[in-house]
Amino acid sequence: MSILPKIEKVTRDATISHFFLMFGYKLFSLYFPLFLVARGFSLPEVGYTYLLIYLPIALFAPFVGFLNHKINPAILASVGILGYGVYALGMILIRNPALFYFWQVLLGISAALFFVSARAILISSPLENYDRAFGWFYSAPFYADALAPVLGALFIWKFNFIGVFIFSAVLQIFTAIYCFWQLGKQKIKPLDRAFNLQKFKDNYQKVFEKIKEKTVLLPTVLSFSVLLISGFYFAFFVLCLKDFLAFSQNQVLVFISVLSATFLPISLFLISRLENRGPIRWEGGRDARASRVAGAPVLGWVGVQSKRNIFRGGMAAGVFSILFGSFLPFLNFFTLLLINLGRSAGALICNSGRSGLISQKLKENPEEAGALDTVFSPLGVAAGALISGVIIGFLGYQLLFILGGIFVVIVWIIGKKLVKE
Repeated sequence: MSILPKIEKVTRDATISHFFLMFGYKLFSLYFPLFLVARGFSLPEVGYTYLLIYLPIALFAPFVGFLNHKINPAILASVGILGYGVYALGMILIRNPALFYFWQVLLGISAALFFVSARAILISSPLENYDRAFGWFYSAPFYADALAPVLGALFIWKFNFIGVFIFSAVLQIFTAIYCFWQLGKQKIKPLDRAFNLQKFKDNYQKVFEKIKEKTVLLPTVLSFSVLLISGFYFAFFVLCLKDFLAFSQNQVLVFISVLSATFLPISLFLISRLENRGPIRWEGGRDARASRVAGAPVLGWVGVQSKRNIFRGGMAAGVFSILFGSFLPFLNFFTLLLINLGRSAGALICNSGRSGLISQKLKENPEEAGALDTVFSPLGVAAGALISGVIIGFLGYQLLFILGGIFVVIVWIIGKKLVKE
């Protein structure tokens, strides 16, 4: 009996592709905010730069969903990975400000291609447990965080930034080949070459009708609020360590590596907990196993556990963000680590629950479900980066993270109350 949580082949291949994609990107991305500040960017401009990356993901995701009907998603995901490689090479040529911003937009489009297509493949696959599958998928960046920044620092020290950018690009080429080779073997929903804009519109009308249901919309809004404060952390966490806590660049590197390495066993434990799915409510009132045995048509089901995961993870993310901001001046390395482990755990549970809920509810439309789920993540992070960039100047780091956590807790209270009604 394996000590690891169960992982299906398609989930394994998608997770490995995600891991190496993030590994190549995180070779240098940890230093990105420091890099921008060193080049004369103000704190609000750092937030706006992240907006340029994440907003194109949200805007381009529906179009990628449309393409998934006509082109094998494995091909689109591989093209997205190659886009990351082109971006890494492009970062060598950033003396022109307009070109710099172009590369950020290209990165966003590349991310949309990969994440929409990978999610569509997972959603269209006959998975035993969607929360667990997306738990694996979303944990991949944490594994990359544990190793990539250290290796990236060695490359920067030895070969300067040009060396790490080239290494990242080469790694993305091999990752794209792996993604195409492995995910291309998966049995997915047959392509529809005749798919047109009218069908595209009709599918989204069906999708939004299901999403508007209170039991789906409110947990999704809570998940969005967690993504919103994730945008705060993406833009300003590293700068907070450097400016507020006076961490050196080496201390930042060590902390991020230790945080990610420590989170690895925690993430495996959390994924195993996501396996313990609660009762499942069928819209037609039929038992899941009996319907499958009898060959009856599936009317669609929503796992109660997915919503529980969203609310549990959302509360944890909000509370730990409040703790982080409140005790920021008094935190040492160990307490800083504990609080951010708690916040990361909450975000993982919440995001896995959201993807599991959307996957189950929109099983009949995997392309649109993959696009919609992809829209939520970058849109939340982009909005968080934009908002934090606007308010960081007069709030400061402490209040930024405290108010972000309070906002999530308020959304949690409202959502919990309305879902019960």
